[in-house]
Amino acid sequence: MVLQSMTGFARREGTSGRSRWAWELRSVNGKGLDARLRLPSGLERLETDVRKLITDRFSRGNLQVGLSVSVDESRVEAVVNQGALATVLALRDQLAGIIDPAPLRLDTLLGIRGIVEFKEAEESEDALAARDADIMAGLEAALADLSEMRSQEGRALGQILLGHVATIETLTAVVERDPSRSPQEIAAKLATQVSMLLDGAASLDRDRLHAEAALIATRADLREEIDRLKAHVVAARDLIAKGGPVGRKLDFLAQEFNRESNTICSKSNSAAVTAAGIELKVVIDQFREQVQNLE
Repeated sequence: MVLQSMTGFARREGTSGRSRWAWELRSVNGKGLDARLRLPSGLERLETDVRKLITDRFSRGNLQVGLSVSVDESRVEAVVNQGALATVLALRDQLAGIIDPAPLRLDTLLGIRGIVEFKEAEESEDALAARDADIMAGLEAALADLSEMRSQEGRALGQILLGHVATIETLTAVVERDPSRSPQEIAAKLATQVSMLLDGAASLDRDRLHAEAALIATRADLREEIDRLKAHVVAARDLIAKGGPVGRKLDFLAQEFNRESNTICSKSNSAAVTAAGIELKVVIDQFREQVQNLE
């Protein structure tokens, strides 16, 4: 599977019988999947099927899904009010001996209000079912287009994320190789500090001071943080290679990256390590910002 961004756009349109329809889909970032539908009056019955198609294909993103339908060719039919016509004919027969009993002409009937009404012809059930099927097929095609666009952007984001991961790996190696991390360097710095304290205050307990120095040296070691950063680098690369909806997992890893970089900065006893730690934080922020775009 490939990574998918949560942003994209798609449009599909077509005709079915006398109707012209068009789907327009927009997708942006979201914590979950939120689909907002705009369906024409009379087509609300499609909402359940529309939502199912969306949830079958996507797991995250705020989607705006709009459908427009228009009739290309107007078709009018005449409807005769049979009750009103029967009343008029009965009245003619009733008055046959009083008025001219000539047959009623069509223009006369059309001039009598309520006898004939003209209205838009209604589609048959089969025609409406065929139109709905065409509209839903158009939605499936639009969703496929949207998915492809999100995948293309996801592939581009994957390359950017891999670049950030490579930088994190490089900076981790810089911290690991720094001379200030060697036991000898740490011991030398602490010995100097202990000696200065003893010279300035002879009453200090020498054994207790050395014990405290050893504890400080242990806490200053960055081995665990470096090992965890290396493990997170491997995990991030595996998730990016795996693809699919891994945005939440990569966001969690970004938080873990940040935690380790903070600890490195707080434990650092070297300007070079502190500088690498700060640069780590910058790259990790960039990594997390891009991860927010992933499904």
